[in-house]
Amino acid sequence: MTDRADGFARRKFLKGGLTTAAAVAAIAPLEALGARTAGAAPMGKQPSSPDYGPLYPVKDHTTGLELLALPKGFEYLTYGWTGDVMSDGTPTPSSHDGMAAFHRPDGKIALVRNHERSGFTGAFTTPAYNPAARGGTTNLVFDPKAGKFLESWGSLSGTIRNCAGGPTPWGTWLTCEETTEVGPDGTRHGYVFEVPFDGKGDPRPLKAMGRFSHEAVAVDPRTGIVYLTEDATPSGFYRFLPSKPGELAAGGELQMMVIETPDGSSYSTYADATGVEYRTSWVTIPNPDYAPGEKRPAEQGAALGAAVVRRGEGAWYGNERIYLVSTSGGPKGQGQVFEYDPKAERMRVLFASPDASVLNNPDNICVSPRGGIVLCEDGSDSEYLHGLTTDGEIFPFSENKVVIPAGGVPGKSVAPGDYTGSEWCGSAFEPKNGNWLFANAQSPGITFAITGPWRRGSL
Repeated sequence: MTDRADGFARRKFLKGGLTTAAAVAAIAPLEALGARTAGAAPMGKQPSSPDYGPLYPVKDHTTGLELLALPKGFEYLTYGWTGDVMSDGTPTPSSHDGMAAFHRPDGKIALVRNHERSGFTGAFTTPAYNPAARGGTTNLVFDPKAGKFLESWGSLSGTIRNCAGGPTPWGTWLTCEETTEVGPDGTRHGYVFEVPFDGKGDPRPLKAMGRFSHEAVAVDPRTGIVYLTEDATPSGFYRFLPSKPGELAAGGELQMMVIETPDGSSYSTYADATGVEYRTSWVTIPNPDYAPGEKRPAEQGAALGAAVVRRGEGAWYGNERIYLVSTSGGPKGQGQVFEYDPKAERMRVLFASPDASVLNNPDNICVSPRGGIVLCEDGSDSEYLHGLTTDGEIFPFSENKVVIPAGGVPGKSVAPGDYTGSEWCGSAFEPKNGNWLFANAQSPGITFAITGPWRRGSL
């Protein structure tokens, strides 16, 4: 199970330029103020990747079941099914979600995985922020040469709805609570927590990064600035300016993105199509850690002229850009992918889905070491992992075919049933050479490790 690098990619990805075909046709000097609608034609969906080819059912090396459809030459194994006993003796929690991969000094790959669990019936591990809360993170170790998972353990709990997050350049995972719920004992949730790839997490919330329905984060390694999304409507795109880059617990300043308009009013990206471009700036949120009954950060920012988005979700750093997702944005409400250039203070709609059959509410996003983008679907028909190319093509890369037979799976405790509509989440490539793509099926809770001839195509 090794990477077969047969040939070179025939389509270039987002190597730092404004190169999407539909957007290029519309690019002209930005007007002095505000956003500009490009009028780009909707992008179409390819039935399969022109480079990797059509999807075929492929057997899992772990169970022998045909759980995924992939292009020929790709293969995979599974690990960490809900209920599987981890190395520390703890059953693997359910509701797998956001995830990131880190390169260890010994050549192994470390992963930190979220579990988007609600409720207050007890933490599954220690340390715990709120001992009653059920969410949290688990850590895994993978040997990329052997194609084998080696160990796993619970790393943080006592949180709620750990949906997404993001990796930091200093080797930690920022896990985000997608909620502003208050626990029965009065404990407030809605924070970001930090978890190292090689140990246990810190149960102290990073309150300066704001209390809101956090979704994902992306860190610019040049500056240490953290960019954040919020799964709400209206919501904002935020950035956190740390007092000490790399030491988030030292505090800092939370700001919300402004899309410049002639009259300085708040701008809505809700209906913007592919190719729309913006000039951007930032305003400081006066009260990031708001209390119940007070205005949440998005409302504070909008009152100061900041822009609002519909359900901000995925975020990832790559190609010297920040990629941000609005899951329900765009002309058809099926999702937008934004590309933000932090050096130039410019943002554009890289892709807006013209129809659910093209892309159905993207959520998590990741960028490969080769510059390619993977989008996880989170809509009513969310069975695909998609690739997105800069010449206007989106294509299915993997289809969820998870059906657990009536007799169950030997050694697994998951219930029989059809899980083909389960949300894809947690996509992340092996950091250095990208030979492995890791991803989660949230239900019944499975982690996949996929390998194959990546360099033959766009990812």
